[in-house]
Parts: sequence; structure tokens; C-alpha cells
Amino acid sequence: MSVKIYHNPRCSKSRTTLGLIEEKGITPEIVLYLDTPPSAEELKSILAMLGKGPRDIIRKKEAKEEGIDGLDGDDLIAALVEHPRAIERPIVVNGDRAAMGRPPESVLEIL
Repeated sequence: MSVKIYHNPRCSKSRTTLGLIEEKGITPEIVLYLDTPPSAEELKSILAMLGKGPRDIIRKKEAKEEGIDGLDGDDLIAALVEHPRAIERPIVVNGDRAAMGRPPESVLEIL
């Protein structure tokens, strides 16, 4: 099982989600996405696994602060790569499945 979490250690939801994964005996690959944002292709792949569009994973306040709140489609994906703090967190990927950790327990269905 190859589990990856796009993690922000300063976020309580992200920390709780990581704890739930570890309680299952899984040691995930931790991607500190603020330091190492996903590429546009990775983000598109994650969105496909989530069954969501780029607008569905933005943090509205941060997107507005970054000036990217009016974008959509590939333009928004490119902007999220440039401004990863506007990406909702955490996102957990397990193989070809992904889940948002909001609420944290929602990731359990893909583990």
C-alpha cells in the first residue's frame, strides 16, 4: 500500500488526518506541499481521483489573497501550483484513489 498525504503540519485537520493514517499502521509518504507543491499534471491526476474540479479544492480566503479567485480550469491549476497555500488540505492518495481530509475520517474509506 502506497499512501501519500499532502500535508501542512500547521493545520489541525492535516495533523489529525495523518494521525488516523498512522493509527492504521500505515507510514505514509508525507508531502509538505507548501514546500514541494504538486505539478500541474499531478494536480490534474489528484482532481480526477477525487472526482472534483480545481475550484472544489481551493481555500477561498487564500485564493482571494493570492489574486487567483477569479480563475478556473487549467489557469486555476497553474495558479495553485504557484500558490499552493490556496489548496485545501489535507489530500490523501492511495494508489488510484484520493480523499480530502475534511473531515479527517473521510480518508479512512480509501485506506
